[in-house]
Amino acid sequence: MMESAMRLLFGCVVAGLLTAPAMAKDARCFTTDDGEYPCQFETLDDAGSFEISASGKPTFQLWIDSPGMAMVGAVFEPGGRSVALPGNYLRSADDGACWVSDATDTEICAW
Repeated sequence: MMESAMRLLFGCVVAGLLTAPAMAKDARCFTTDDGEYPCQFETLDDAGSFEISASGKPTFQLWIDSPGMAMVGAVFEPGGRSVALPGNYLRSADDGACWVSDATDTEICAW
């Protein structure tokens, strides 16, 4: 009986760890408009979509549609709505941490 209870408890702990929300990590970011700055990086899904944020800067969410192609939205003020940025964002051939808009050449990077 005790062994069954321990297995159940272990299973619950593992399930909880697997479903825990992603935690933001310290990173370095770059955007064409803001240059390079310290930021928080958070993975949004298994495809590699992510969000970057920093005090006093827009928050960007990059959603990967297919390998090497993404859409980007930005929130420009706390509590504001997400605004879709123009074009598709393509992964940079020079730096895989960077994505470039095919409409505006705007670049977003996170290391």
